[in-house]
Amino acid sequence: MDAKTDNFKGHSTNLAGIPTGLLASAAFNDFPLPLSIGGVREMNRHFFEMLAKAPNAAEAGKMFEHYMAMLFGLDGVALAGDEGGGKRRFRSSYRRLLEGWGFDSNGPEGAVMKGWVESRFGLLPIFHKEMLGRFPSPAWIAYVEQKMSSRFHNNSISLQLDILYEFCQWMLARWLAPGRRHLTLYRGINNFDEHQVIERIDKRTAVIRQNNLVSFTANRYIADEFGDIILEVQVPVVKVLFFNDLLAGHPLKGEGEYLVIGGDYRVTMSYF
Repeated sequence: MDAKTDNFKGHSTNLAGIPTGLLASAAFNDFPLPLSIGGVREMNRHFFEMLAKAPNAAEAGKMFEHYMAMLFGLDGVALAGDEGGGKRRFRSSYRRLLEGWGFDSNGPEGAVMKGWVESRFGLLPIFHKEMLGRFPSPAWIAYVEQKMSSRFHNNSISLQLDILYEFCQWMLARWLAPGRRHLTLYRGINNFDEHQVIERIDKRTAVIRQNNLVSFTANRYIADEFGDIILEVQVPVVKVLFFNDLLAGHPLKGEGEYLVIGGDYRVTMSYF
């Protein structure tokens, strides 16, 4: 075990109601507890009551997109008090962040999303363009500058991601993975530059610390396109922020991508 990675470092508080150290642990990922961001469903009670009446997942997705457009003035929808029919300055949106993540998870949009995971779940990132070691450091400063960019914080972007997470959890429980606690997901890598090996159990099994937000796929063949080492992981349903079938026509559709909240995961490794 690397001495630099033997203890998880995170924020002492979060909005999930579970201690950050437990939330990050392999034990939690093996035996997950219910997760929810405090107050989000309560503040959007009428929306979730409306969702309960949706006849199918596709209709629920349309309800979500309409609700977000109206609440945050997205896709040309004007907010109350806007001038020019909503054609104001750049409005940050969850869709722009997903598109940016799909292009480069280590770009500014990726930093904002990793910062959201920090603030809601207390998990610090371990990689953004390079390994994030001791704080302060040039790597940390660059990450903090990107995650705090005013360009992405002018439209309650954290609240948008809060609602996205809770909607995703509702959809999984209601339509797409009812009764399931884990999903079998895969990640292809060429090396462990972005991962910290916490414990090697045997030649093919290990506990690996994933970044605080990390991409997986449900398709093993897609994972194979991204690296010679395939990580197979049992991901708790409660740690999924976004996934392939959540919304129609989203920017990540081509790769069948799942965005997963990180921590220490037991993985099975296959080598090619």
